[in-house]
Amino acid sequence: MYWTLELASYLADAPWPASKDELIDYAIRTGAPLEVVENLQEIEEEEEVYDTILEIWPDYPTEEDYLWNEDEY
Repeated sequence: MYWTLELASYLADAPWPASKDELIDYAIRTGAPLEVVENLQEIEEEEEVYDTILEIWPDYPTEEDYLWNEDEY
């Protein structure tokens, strides 16, 4: 299983919290690339409910990862 920012971005608007099957269904319905569906199918925990993409791909960038001063904008 491998994730890239582009692949993970297809799940950014998924209906969280969601189970593995719900995420696979969402990816198929939204036309995500086959790699996204394959990555989701490789998740071993069948019954677990995920609250965010970070639980699936811990390296997904968050706002804290960007270094800018919000006061400047």
